[in-house]
Amino acid sequence: MTPSDKDIADVLLDLAHQRGVGKTFCPSEAARRLSDDWRPLMPEVRRVAAQLNLVASQKGAPVDPVTAKGPIRLGLPG
Repeated sequence: MTPSDKDIADVLLDLAHQRGVGKTFCPSEAARRLSDDWRPLMPEVRRVAAQLNLVASQKGAPVDPVTAKGPIRLGLPG
């Protein structure tokens, strides 16, 4: 069963708030909390992350979580 956007958003925001401002996490951490078969969830996790008040970065530079290629990090805006 695919998690709802709300379920994904709740996990993303929980991780972000656990880390706090200035700290980041990998979106795969959220996907892993939602399913043992987490890899197929990654596009949905990134899509939902783009709709939230989260900052996505790659090698320290801001990126769009939906279109970025390769690993990204998510965090609360500073």
